[in-house]
Amino acid sequence: MSYSVGKVAGFAGITVRTLHHYDEIGLLVPSERNRAGHRRYGDADLDRLQQILFYRELGFPLDEVAALLDDPDADPREQLRRQHEMLRTRIEKLQKMAAAVEHAMEARKMGIDLTPEEKFEVFGDHDPDRYAEETERRWGGTDAYRESQRRASAYTKDDWLRIRQEGEEWGRLFVEVMESGQGPESEAAMDLAEDHRQQICRNFYDCPHEMHTCLAEMYVADERFTAYFEAIKPGMAEYLREAILANGVRHV
Repeated sequence: MSYSVGKVAGFAGITVRTLHHYDEIGLLVPSERNRAGHRRYGDADLDRLQQILFYRELGFPLDEVAALLDDPDADPREQLRRQHEMLRTRIEKLQKMAAAVEHAMEARKMGIDLTPEEKFEVFGDHDPDRYAEETERRWGGTDAYRESQRRASAYTKDDWLRIRQEGEEWGRLFVEVMESGQGPESEAAMDLAEDHRQQICRNFYDCPHEMHTCLAEMYVADERFTAYFEAIKPGMAEYLREAILANGVRHV
């Protein structure tokens, strides 16, 4: 069975002109021509075209593609193994590129004006705004959301590094209190709960105690928040909730 140049172009997602060029340079010469002299491509031609397009996708120039495909000593199995390895390398590279683009997209949603290198330095693998659309949908009309967006858009890399370091230091101290055996209603735990609230006020938006207690409930009701705190210390989400609630009561 053979196919016209138009059919093959449609199969492969390329132009008829491209197939004509491949024929002219001897890269893909159709195995048949009809009585009118029109090109007809057989199954073997389609197999070769697939190989050509594969190498072209990887950026090989046409003369190198021809050399690879016309090498009389080439082992078809070795070629497939090599292609498989190149695909794996390409996929890994594309995945890294996609991750970089995602970080940039999410950071831009928050209004973070940093270079890609700075974003990775500040946030690493952590997504600073993974649930940006959901957050905007739920709280986009609030003063707290607007204030958080306004502040975030003005922060520099050093500001974000400072915020991250503050959070890490707070987490370290909170874990120490947990491991000391003191309960969530202890002065030490409540003081750190207040520090947590103050960090929100200082860095993002005004967070009264009533709002802070609502956040505390969300930390245990929403598995995403729970997972974040549990990764720091098992049991931390529930302990923090109780400490925030106790701190709210003492400030009534």
